[in-house]
Amino acid sequence: MKAKPYHLLFGSFFALTAILLGAFGAHGLKEFLSPEQLDSFETGVRYQMYHALVLVMISLKGHSFHLRYEKMITSMFGAGVILFSFSIYLLSLQDLWGINLKWLGPATPLGGSLLIIGWALIFVDAVQLITTKKR
Repeated sequence: MKAKPYHLLFGSFFALTAILLGAFGAHGLKEFLSPEQLDSFETGVRYQMYHALVLVMISLKGHSFHLRYEKMITSMFGAGVILFSFSIYLLSLQDLWGINLKWLGPATPLGGSLLIIGWALIFVDAVQLITTKKR
């Protein structure tokens, strides 16, 4: 089965930027951010990488299983990473940049909710795969 190009594109982009942002956070931001801000930034990087890897795996999967909700899952993960991780990056850096981005605060839990929905859909697909094979 061919890789799904958009899932692979977004997954690889999210993974690439997670590595770059992780290195930037660890080496370039330590002296500019408080420990709490740096911890938040690192949380954004971790969650971004988790979901980048899932998008890449979905794009490369073979015929061994079919995700019924694949389009919804990848949409939830894509939008979730953008809202969750990227809002955390911006909120963590707002003091350093001297701008008020607190209005972005609601984007973080909304993005987190989309990530949770994506995982719930994978769980539902897994249950359906198991129950279908038992028949």
